[in-house]
Amino acid sequence: MPLTVKDIAINKDLCKGCGICIDVCPKDVLGKSDEVNEYGLYYPMIKNLKNCIVCRLCELYCPDFAVEVHA
Repeated sequence: MPLTVKDIAINKDLCKGCGICIDVCPKDVLGKSDEVNEYGLYYPMIKNLKNCIVCRLCELYCPDFAVEVHA
C-alpha cells in the first residue's frame, strides 16, 4: 500500500523564500503564500495536499530544513 501524506509542516520562520521546494514538487502541491514571514519573505504554502505522492523532494531539497513531510 502506498504512503499517504498526513501533513506538510512548513516552518515559515526558517524559510528564506527561495522557492526550491515549490519548483521541485512534481505534483504542484506547494505554492507561494500571499503572506510574508517576520523577515518579509514569501514562504511556501500547501495548495493541493491531496496531490502529494510523499516523494519528499520538497523536504530533501530545502536548504534551510524548513519543510517536513509527515506520512
